[in-house]
Amino acid sequence: MGKLIKVVAFFILILFSGFGYGQTQKAINIQNQDALLQKIQSKFSALQVQSIRPAEGYIKYDYLIPAGFYKQMWDWDGFFIGCHLASESKENAKYLKWWVLNFANSADSTGYVPGCITIRGPRPIFGKFAMKPFLSQGAFLASKRMNDFSWITPAVYQELKNVLSYREQTQYDKKYHLFFWDNGGESGADNSVVLTNDKNDPDAIIGVDINTFQYREYVSMSKIAARLGRMSDVSMYKAKASELKNDMMKYLWFSKDHSFFNIRRDKGKAIKRVSYSNFVPLIEGSQFLSEKEGREMIKKYLLNKEYMNAPFGFRSLSKQDVGYNNKAIIDPYSNWQGPIWINANYLYYTALKKYGFNQEANELSSILAKVVLKDIESCGSMHEDYNADTGEPLSPTAAQSENGIFTGFVGWNLLVENMLEESYKGKPLMLDLN
Repeated sequence: MGKLIKVVAFFILILFSGFGYGQTQKAINIQNQDALLQKIQSKFSALQVQSIRPAEGYIKYDYLIPAGFYKQMWDWDGFFIGCHLASESKENAKYLKWWVLNFANSADSTGYVPGCITIRGPRPIFGKFAMKPFLSQGAFLASKRMNDFSWITPAVYQELKNVLSYREQTQYDKKYHLFFWDNGGESGADNSVVLTNDKNDPDAIIGVDINTFQYREYVSMSKIAARLGRMSDVSMYKAKASELKNDMMKYLWFSKDHSFFNIRRDKGKAIKRVSYSNFVPLIEGSQFLSEKEGREMIKKYLLNKEYMNAPFGFRSLSKQDVGYNNKAIIDPYSNWQGPIWINANYLYYTALKKYGFNQEANELSSILAKVVLKDIESCGSMHEDYNADTGEPLSPTAAQSENGIFTGFVGWNLLVENMLEESYKGKPLMLDLN
């Protein structure tokens, strides 16, 4: 009997020792996570003020800039910065609201909105450069965060409608019932190989990304219309969203390849190269792909080290691609042929969360945090992109900066904080339209 008691006691000791060790390890991990988040919050709190400018001249409301040598307000840069600020607090969601109003106020009578605004007026680049499809979703996300739609007056609402109408008139292909980019610069993924900047090959590209963003614009407008009691518009925009989604699945989804691909507008030929844009629809989760399909695509390409998965985040172009490189390019086009871009990684992060890859998403947030912290500690600020294979900062270098002085970049890199907060504090995904 005494022997039996000793054996039982021994196993109880082992059991509780193991439990205690596991709990200790978990506590250590939590402590490490908290320390990383606190460090990011401290550094970003000091840096993010560089991205907020007071209203001046042509720009009526406080506005958002990438910082560094950028003095202008850009379309998707401002959207992502505004999303970061809105994620911080309801009070700071005003910046996303003002981003919407500044761009809406710049719309001309046709609904054209420039992709870049300065205190002296719109900046004409890439021809008649229309802003990317983010305005309506910016309005919805800001309003949802503030729990206030009253600022979307009839005049503002009409501007949102005009902008959507303008894009339908100028960037909509009637054959495929899909939207297109005229060039890489227009998309923001400047020198992406799945687009074109070749003057000898000017044919437009029907892009996976532009159509996903436009789908989100329609969904957002249907929700805004519902809050404003414009029920006929609710039905119209829901129908537009549904039709666009169906045509995306018809023409841009290639089930045998387990991937979305851009297609050429002139011939409809698929550009079967794996890049950032392939994954953008996955931020909508089951709205586009089932759990099985989405997880297959993510496992085949995004988590695959031979494609998008790199030691320091997810690449902007597949490692398998003949054009893959990590060059420090910023002029005339920034490099989307391999380097780590934080905004793209935030979309990847969102996709991972949508399809249940929580551990992989959490690891991504920690990896990116360490990359930018190292940059801040070394350079006092951040860079636009990072070498996917080494983690080293790329552009802008001092030589590429104004007056040859490195002034850094802030902008959408602030999204790293949001990823950490979502991973370890359970904050909701900012891009979620539900």
